[in-house]
Amino acid sequence: MKDTNKNTFIFDMDGVIIDSESFWRQAQKEVLCKWNITITEEDCIQHTMGKRIDDIALIWCSLFDLKTDPKSLEKDIIKSVVSLINENGKAKKGLYELLDYLKTNNFKIGLATSSSLPIIHSVFKKLAIESYFNVVCSADEEVYGKPHPAVYLKAAELLKAKPANCIVLEDSITGLISGKAASMHTLVIPEEKTDPRFLISNGIFSSMLEVVDYLRTKNF
Repeated sequence: MKDTNKNTFIFDMDGVIIDSESFWRQAQKEVLCKWNITITEEDCIQHTMGKRIDDIALIWCSLFDLKTDPKSLEKDIIKSVVSLINENGKAKKGLYELLDYLKTNNFKIGLATSSSLPIIHSVFKKLAIESYFNVVCSADEEVYGKPHPAVYLKAAELLKAKPANCIVLEDSITGLISGKAASMHTLVIPEEKTDPRFLISNGIFSSMLEVVDYLRTKNF
C-alpha cells in the first residue's frame, strides 16, 4: 500500500540539482583574490558551504577584516557564479529521473535554497527544469538562512504541506540541520560521505538514482 503521507519533495539546489559547489568556491577564490587574499577550497567548505550569500560575504569580511561593503562582495560573487553556471553548468546524476518519478507519482515539488534568485533563474534556464517545480523559495527572502529551518518551512507552507509529510534532499551539513530542524524527512547526497554528522539524516546516497530506488522501496 502506498504511503500517501509523504507527498511533498523539497530540493536544495547547489550540489544537489546542479554540480555548482565548485563554482561557488571558484567565485569566492577569484573575488577575494582581487583583495590579495588567498583562500582554498577547504576554506570554502569549512566556512561557507550551504550558507546564503549575505552570510558568506560577512564571514569573509570578518575573517580578513575587509574594508569593503559586504553587499559589493555579494554582487561580485553572484555575478561570477551565474557566469560559471551559464558556461559549464550540468545536472547532477539522476536529476531528470528523480523529477520524472516525482511528477509521475503526483508529488508536490519545491525548491528551498540558500542561493539568490539570479542564480536560481540561471540554473532553471540552463537545465530546463522550471516546469517541474510548484514552488521556489530562496533563503534570501527569510530573516535567517540555513541552518535555520525558515526556508523549508516557507516552502511547505506554500505547498500546503505539513512538515512531517515533506521529504528534503540536501548535500551539506548546514542544509541537513535545516531540514531536520524543520521536522522533515531529510535525505543527503554528501560530497564527503564519511562525515559522521550525516548519520542524523534519514538516508545517505551517492546519486539521485539511488534516491529514486529508495522512494520506490519505501513506497512513497
